Amino acid sequence: MAVLILVFLLWYGGLFFQSFFLHRYAAHQVFTMSKTMERITFVLTWVFQGSSYLSAYGYGIMHRMHHAFTDTEKDPHSPKFDDNMFAMMWKTKTMYQDINLDRIPVEARFTKNVPQWKAFDKFASSRFSRLLWITLYVLFFVYFATAWWQWMLLPVTLMMAPIHGVIINWFGHIYGYVNYKMKNTSKNLFPFDFLMMGEGYHNNHHKYANRANFGIKWHEIDVTYLIMRILNSIGMIQLKRM
Repeated sequence: MAVLILVFLLWYGGLFFQSFFLHRYAAHQVFTMSKTMERITFVLTWVFQGSSYLSAYGYGIMHRMHHAFTDTEKDPHSPKFDDNMFAMMWKTKTMYQDINLDRIPVEARFTKNVPQWKAFDKFASSRFSRLLWITLYVLFFVYFATAWWQWMLLPVTLMMAPIHGVIINWFGHIYGYVNYKMKNTSKNLFPFDFLMMGEGYHNNHHKYANRANFGIKWHEIDVTYLIMRILNSIGMIQLKRM
């Protein structure tokens, strides 16, 4: 039971900070927050993403490129130009690392105001940090796993952020329904997005990229946005007016 609780907390905790911080704040800047709150969110993203930590800088730039070049050869992740999801994941990883290490030129429009904390990212993305989290996860499983099948969840724990990414960037461009006909393959994965906390409304998001609420129809409840509304009401963030 403890293993299932851990995976549940890391799935939805990591997903929230990927959606809230990396996606809606770093890439699209649909809200503002203080520098102190931003630093706290950096740390919480590391805590919940653990061994698969993604920097706001690398994610933010790459996601902006995804919107600018959707389903073209310049798209960092498109099922149209990769043979399978693993090839797409490898291509995405390579570009993400190239951006973070300044190995490729990036247009100024993609870097504007993207949050960056170089010292913390260097630590959180380091081999030491990733091995530390892997060790902690393995020890947790050794101590709390009560059945052999629970060990099948360990790879999910180790690769949580890439798994979240491939669900949207691969399956969200192949399966689902559309509210808006567009010149790309984006789709909404679920009528009610219980799995991805609103990220699954991918077709809606491609239509209105800078809209804080990814849900459009009455049944498209964006859980991440509801949490953002609460944070906005208590002054921790400031949602921008559309």
